[in-house]
Amino acid sequence: MSFFLTQTLTGLASASSLFLVAAGLTVIFGVTRVVNFAHGSLCMLGAFIGWSILTRLPRDPAWFALGVLATAAATALIGAALEIGLLRRIYRAPELFQLLATFGVVLVLADATLWLWGPNDLPLPRPPWLRQFVMIAGSRFPLFDLVLIAIGPLVLGGLLLVFHRTRWGVLVRAATQDRDMVAALGVDQRLLFTSVFALGAGLAGLGGVLALPAGSANLQIDLAVITEAFVIVVVGGLGSIGGAYLAAVLIGVLQAFGVVVLPGATLVLVFVVMAVVLVVRPYGLLGRDRGQSRTDAEAVILQRPAGPWQITAAGIGLALFLAAPLLVGPFGMAIATEMLVAMLFAASLHVMMGPGGMPSFGHAAWFGIGAYGAALLAQNLATPMPLALAGAPILAGLAAFAVGAFIVRLSGVYLAMLTLAFAQIVWAVAVQFVGLTGGDNGVLGVWPADPRGFYYVALALCVGGVLVLRRIMFSPFGFALRAGRDAPARAAASGIDMTAHRLAAFTLSGAAAGLAGAIFTYSKGSAFPTYISVSHSVDALIMVLLGGIGSLAGPIIGAIAYTGLFDLLLASDFWRARLGAVIIALVLFFPAGLAGWAERRR
Repeated sequence: MSFFLTQTLTGLASASSLFLVAAGLTVIFGVTRVVNFAHGSLCMLGAFIGWSILTRLPRDPAWFALGVLATAAATALIGAALEIGLLRRIYRAPELFQLLATFGVVLVLADATLWLWGPNDLPLPRPPWLRQFVMIAGSRFPLFDLVLIAIGPLVLGGLLLVFHRTRWGVLVRAATQDRDMVAALGVDQRLLFTSVFALGAGLAGLGGVLALPAGSANLQIDLAVITEAFVIVVVGGLGSIGGAYLAAVLIGVLQAFGVVVLPGATLVLVFVVMAVVLVVRPYGLLGRDRGQSRTDAEAVILQRPAGPWQITAAGIGLALFLAAPLLVGPFGMAIATEMLVAMLFAASLHVMMGPGGMPSFGHAAWFGIGAYGAALLAQNLATPMPLALAGAPILAGLAAFAVGAFIVRLSGVYLAMLTLAFAQIVWAVAVQFVGLTGGDNGVLGVWPADPRGFYYVALALCVGGVLVLRRIMFSPFGFALRAGRDAPARAAASGIDMTAHRLAAFTLSGAAAGLAGAIFTYSKGSAFPTYISVSHSVDALIMVLLGGIGSLAGPIIGAIAYTGLFDLLLASDFWRARLGAVIIALVLFFPAGLAGWAERRR
């Protein structure tokens, strides 16, 4: 009984911390419809700002509470500045372009935090009152965790009271339902959105500073927190404050017991829960279908066959890649190979996102399955390279088919989060099954016999793969996919089985990504869990969105541009901030992507 009670209370304390961050994210999305990837960075800023304030204040509880409130206020001001300076300009852009812009903010804030506070973890010195325990059922339990348990319901009650009993809250709920109608009634949407973003940022900062007594301010908070916050928001239901709290409690308690009961599954437990919930309740525990309204900014350019200038540009690019071994040294050839792999990887994601209309936050899963499939076939079964390269896309395609059979009926953020859940499960398997995958050490020694000859093999496979995808997208199958994306009801009335078409596109996309992963494994001589990480999935998203989602030329241009920028800036100081600034500028000035801008200009 003592163990059960103690673990439950530990889970509730963790749930309160998770809820504070997730509540801010769901408030922002509910009104502004911005998928704010920078929300984890705001939480990280809350931790660092809180450390700076609390270490300079007297160490009694009253001053601690004052410092916590000051931190939340400071983070709210930063969030308001972010909304006014950037997000206000892209509210009419598609959601995924907003995600891209906020990812640029993540990169900028990461280097800004590094510059201001340095690379070291900053633990908060704990005064005696923060180290106190109380006896519960014969066990010692931290007093501060009980305080956290109380803070969660208090914040929930305060938010519900504000949203249901104040004029501002009524306007926020009205904007959540119909932003255009609220604007027609004369409400200043800009002020309303800024205040909502400030509230969400303040809650993120509050979550960051309240996590300090049990941890430290560090530069890894942003990506770790945003992944869990997205999970909670999606499991609870987008835009539902009550759903976010319910999901936080569910996940916090499961994690508390999972650490003890199933320690080997702690890395995937959260994502397994999310996958199960979304398969049973596609819109989350307390969510509902809000519908999807298209705006002019979201209209996708009609794909047309390549014109003379596009064919000429493609020919020049192919000639440069063919001549690369003669023009550049080993490092240049490595960069060229990375560009080729990135082109195929991005093109495979475009099949889902463009004609298929299926966003993915976990596309690196298929890349990783292909990479490990080729590496394990070569190492464990001594499979020749041609057969390993052929087997990898088959393995990735079969995995994509098995997963897609459960999730292709979903759409939007819910579908994207389920792909993220599966990617995290694959990543955890790669990390924890050391006997098979080598864990963090990876699978090593997977080298081609002839590196220069392998470059031309990679060139042929990547270019050939892209051309095959292009041919399929201009086939009747591709046109049926676009019909289902743009007018699903009309497509269904025409007799098109959109579930089967989406599943086929999902499988094809996974197989092409698996081939890209296998080629990458042979080019690097190894396979590591980082190939399946969230950041690698985000890289693919960036490539597609930078180039433009309207045509297959977009991801190819985006892959070349992003890989070149990354390698160019990697050697410079504060390269993340520079890369983030470039991404933000491209979103602001080229909202349709580089290829989309060129097409519209033409």
